[in-house]
Parts: sequence; C-alpha cells; structure tokens
Amino acid sequence: MNQLEIGIWEERANQAQAALDSLFWNEAIKMYNIETPCPNGECNTIFHYWWMAHAVDVLVDGLQRTREEWYAERLSALHEGLLRRNGGVWPNELYDDMEWMALAWLRAYQATGEEVYKDTALLLWEDIQTGWNEHMGGGIAWQKSQLDYKNTPANAPAAILAARLYQAFGEAENLEWALKIYRWQKKHLVDPTTGFVWDGMNRTGNGQIDKDWRYSYNQGIYIGAAVELYRITKDPSYLEDARLTFSAAAHELAEAKAGVLPDEGNGDAGLFKGILIRYTAEWVKADAAAVEAVDFLRRNAESLWKQGKSEDAALFGTDWTLSSTGVIQLSSQLSAMKLLEKMAELTKDQI
Repeated sequence: MNQLEIGIWEERANQAQAALDSLFWNEAIKMYNIETPCPNGECNTIFHYWWMAHAVDVLVDGLQRTREEWYAERLSALHEGLLRRNGGVWPNELYDDMEWMALAWLRAYQATGEEVYKDTALLLWEDIQTGWNEHMGGGIAWQKSQLDYKNTPANAPAAILAARLYQAFGEAENLEWALKIYRWQKKHLVDPTTGFVWDGMNRTGNGQIDKDWRYSYNQGIYIGAAVELYRITKDPSYLEDARLTFSAAAHELAEAKAGVLPDEGNGDAGLFKGILIRYTAEWVKADAAAVEAVDFLRRNAESLWKQGKSEDAALFGTDWTLSSTGVIQLSSQLSAMKLLEKMAELTKDQI
C-alpha cells in the first residue's frame, strides 16, 4: 500500500463522511435517514437498529482518524436518538443486532472515554449471554423467539465482543466466553477444508446447515474473531484460520478478473461487503504476512472510488463497479465508508 499517494484515502474518507452527515443525518430524530433523498424523513418507516450500530462504527473511525470534535458530538446525539427510538432501552429481540450495537459503543467508549457508552456495551453483553443454550451443541441463538436456530451472525460477532471486552477490562470470564463461542463456531459452521464460513444451522428445525447462503460478512466476522483471539493468545493457529477463510472468500466471492466483491443487493445486504472489509483490515494489522489482503483491499477501494462513486457526491450504492445513481440506502453508504476509512488508516500507518 506504500505506492499510494499519502493522504489521498484520508481525503476520500473525509468526503464520504461529509456526504453521510449532510445527506443522511436527521436532526429531528437524532439518527440517520435510512436512505437519501428522504424528503421530510418520510423514508424512515423501519427502524434499522443494526444499520445504526454500523453508523456508530464509522463515526468512531472518523474520530480516531481525525480527532475532530464534531464526530464526538454526533456520537452523543446518535446515542440519545437510538435510545429514544428503541423505547428507552437498549436490548431487542435479535442477538446479532445487539452484538453489533455493543461492539460499536465499546469502540466509542474507547475513543471518547464516555462512561455511558461503556455502560451501554456492558448492558447489551449481559443480555447477549442469555442467548447461549445447548440446542445444536451450544452457540448463541439468532433471536429470542427461536432459540434452537444458531448462525454465524449471532456467534462470530459475539466472540469478537467477548474478546475485546477481555482486552479492555481484563475479566477472565469474557475470554472464556470468546473461546467457547469461537470453538463452537469453528466446529459447526466453518468448512474444515476450505475455511469458508456457512451461515447457520437448524433454521427450519431439521438440523441442516444453510451452506448455500454464501455471504461476505460471515467470512469477515469469523476472520475478526480469529484476529482478536490471536491478539490475546499469540497462538498462530488463529492467524491461519483467518488466512484460510480470507483466501476462500476472495476466491469464491470476488470477481475472478478484477478481484472486486460482488453486488449482494440492497437492504441489510448492502452492509455485507463492508463488514468483510473491516475485519480483513484488522487481519492486515495483526499479520505482516497478509500481503494478499492488502492488494485485495486496494483493488476494491480503487474500483469503489473510480467506478462506484456517484458523479456529484461521495455516495455509493451496492455495486462497486458502477456509478451509483438514484436512491442510496444508508447500508451501502456505510459499507463503502468502512473501506475508505480502513484504506485511510492503513495508508497512514505506512507513513
């Protein structure tokens, strides 16, 4: 990545952050509109709880990179708006949603020192632990109304969260949780030969694994869990897990010639690529041998900026090879921003 012009990705990340703030932020509700344009907030017919968690994440990215106060101010407002929109409480029915929210506010606490963000993360973590049960040999359930359905989205982020809580506060119980969840995930929902991560098991009550649900974000969160456990244990087997899964994801999901991740669709799927990107970048930071991932990130970022950006603003749709037009959803904007922020961070590390 040292061939990149110093500062170019930081400027691009700044442009995307400016677009997010000017074109999505809704001061009346102290949250982001779920798409732009959204006249008078009319688009906000659904509360996308987990999208907002990723909005917190990209604000933390911007704050850590620039130390500009307005990011902290926006985080404070968003914390207020989200709590109000969720009825004055943080938990909801979906364990994976809560994990994303807890991860985001833990990062916000570490970036700002605001105790209320720490409290939010710990409160959610307490609720998340209730999702573990012995259906399907263990694992955290996807939702409270379906405790026998276990999937990667509810387990790999929980392993990341538990590991980060251990690193932040030193409580041994959280490391035990991280190891327990990771081991269950690896045993049940990772192809032992290729490292490709499957989505879930027992969704319809028949015990089967949804191997045909091939999503980029499942690969990303497993990589992320492996990286966090490596950071704690220094056991190189976790880096090998990350490498194997990354190689499978890059080979099986990215377009063969250009190496660019596919258009996985709008809605929730608009976030998927960015999640793989975020945790691939974490692997790069942890493993000097992750050279293939550096090139992968660069190729995707170049395509995103040169081909996927809208003509008149730093707005991004779901296809990173075509200029975005029309309505842009918050999910795809955030996904692209993760890539731009990580490129800015990694490039800065080369200075």
